[in-house]
Amino acid sequence: MARKKRHPEHENHERWLVSYADFITLLFAFFVVMFASSQTDKGKAQQVSESVKKALEGDKMSAMIAAVLGGALDDKGKGSAMMRGPGGAQKAAEERKEPKMAELLPSLKLLTEELKKEIAAGRIQVSMEARGLVVSFKQAALFPSGEDVISRDAYASLEDVAGAIRKLPNPVRLEGHTDSVPIHTVRFRSNWELSAARSIALLELLATRFGLPGERISIAGYADRAPVASNDTEDGRALNRRVDIVILNEQGVMGEPPQNEEGVTGEPSKPRK
Repeated sequence: MARKKRHPEHENHERWLVSYADFITLLFAFFVVMFASSQTDKGKAQQVSESVKKALEGDKMSAMIAAVLGGALDDKGKGSAMMRGPGGAQKAAEERKEPKMAELLPSLKLLTEELKKEIAAGRIQVSMEARGLVVSFKQAALFPSGEDVISRDAYASLEDVAGAIRKLPNPVRLEGHTDSVPIHTVRFRSNWELSAARSIALLELLATRFGLPGERISIAGYADRAPVASNDTEDGRALNRRVDIVILNEQGVMGEPPQNEEGVTGEPSKPRK
């Protein structure tokens, strides 16, 4: 009986795809691990490594993608924590600050519009800082050396500032400062007392002469601890003898004690007889 002729086996020309797929998988795993190693969060790097291992063992690739993105995938297949990558922490922190900064943008716009002549002339500067909007006087000193009497040259600018503040709802803090020259007189035993007295002097002027409600104002004294110019020159010392007017934002208000409002924190104290 004649043997049946065997047909030659067909050569498989697609065997290279298996090796190629393995190479691509390993290459992808390599870059994922490199990405993880660049993170400062060691816990996240460990999570990525474990996800890569599981993915190579047969789990869904979405586990690895979720680790790279920094969180689980939502129903649209997108990572829930993209912000955890390089620079993500800083960006997230900046976004948390944005609402507090945005809170004062209308006030900043109003102040710069109301005080544009003073700002253009270089007499006043308005800046946005962590505690709120700071109105600073940049030219002639508000106070003579060792005194708490406000220079009359500043009255016109102060009137404009008071008019602008009346249009804002924010509370105001007056921050008094001195130059570095020590003081010890019958009236002022230290620069701390002098800086507080300057804040009080400005409070009285704003409230009595320019009609700014006193209940919206608080005062602080910083002595010579926060200079804006060098104390080595007379011009620098003159700039340091100042009171900064701070329009407080929400963060700045949190540092203030609660106000004594009738029906909320008790009855106002009765005057002494």
